[in-house]
Amino acid sequence: MLILLTNDDGIYAPGLAAIEREMRGLGEVVVVAPATEQSGVGHSITYLTPLTVKEVFRNNGNAGDRPWGWAVAGSPADCVKIGVHQFCPRPPDLVLSGINSGLNAGINVLYSGTVAAAIEGAFFGITSMAVSLEFDEHAHFDRAARLARGIIEEILAHKGPEPQLYNLNIPTAALQGRPEVCVVPMNVTRYGDSFEKRTDPWGREYYGSKAARRKPRPGTRPICRRWPRER
Repeated sequence: MLILLTNDDGIYAPGLAAIEREMRGLGEVVVVAPATEQSGVGHSITYLTPLTVKEVFRNNGNAGDRPWGWAVAGSPADCVKIGVHQFCPRPPDLVLSGINSGLNAGINVLYSGTVAAAIEGAFFGITSMAVSLEFDEHAHFDRAARLARGIIEEILAHKGPEPQLYNLNIPTAALQGRPEVCVVPMNVTRYGDSFEKRTDPWGREYYGSKAARRKPRPGTRPICRRWPRER
């Protein structure tokens, strides 16, 4: 199996390294990720300026440096486009985006570069998945990557032949014990965005975002069920 791996936190993000180690147990992995963090860029693409790419190497102990992946000076969607067309030896079997630092649930999927990369993979007719872990200053990405691998294996084993798009969110509480996997509809409740006027040290005014989530509307509570479903 050929896996195209990307993210929006950048090619040096710990979540990307953790999931790459796990995915190598499932097949060949091609890493094509943004050179710098691209959180919140949504499905933007680069077309008015050249899209520059640099090969990145990582230390492999006594074996020296090994090729790690390709750093793209662009968005996550750019990474999937150029990864499929230029850096994968054949069309990938899976496009995987993550592990993102912070959940991508509800309307966040419309802003998320992580989810946009998976959507771009789906545009190519490839089964694609975005993986996100609830934010924690000391996030256990290795544990999250093992959980994600197990779920990915379950999905690939039970899905039909047609390509599918998935958005996986892992709460920090799921990193302990034996967590259940739930399939839920997307909550479309808008966040209560507001802005606070502030003054910088030079006396210039600027605005800081204050995002406060509103309560879900009645009837929007998700229904949870175990994965995989019985057939």
